[in-house]
Amino acid sequence: SSRQALERARAAAEELEDLKATAKGLEEENGELRRQARHMVRGAAVALSHRREASNQRLLAEGRGLREQIQAQAARMADLEVSAGGGHGGCA
Repeated sequence: SSRQALERARAAAEELEDLKATAKGLEEENGELRRQARHMVRGAAVALSHRREASNQRLLAEGRGLREQIQAQAARMADLEVSAGGGHGGCA
């Protein structure tokens, strides 16, 4: 009877050690997964920042192009006004 109790105690102690080892392994895996998640979040933030920067640069370039088109159109209109005004001024 006492021998059986001792064997059960030893078996329980071994099971406890196995559970402790499993828990330690899971804690290490959890830590590694957390590190990977942080790395992925940082990578995503960098990628988003680069994408925003590229989008901003594209919008700035489009804005510059539109500004140049507006200035060119304004210059053509001014030339037309001068031409039209010059023609009437010569007749008057």
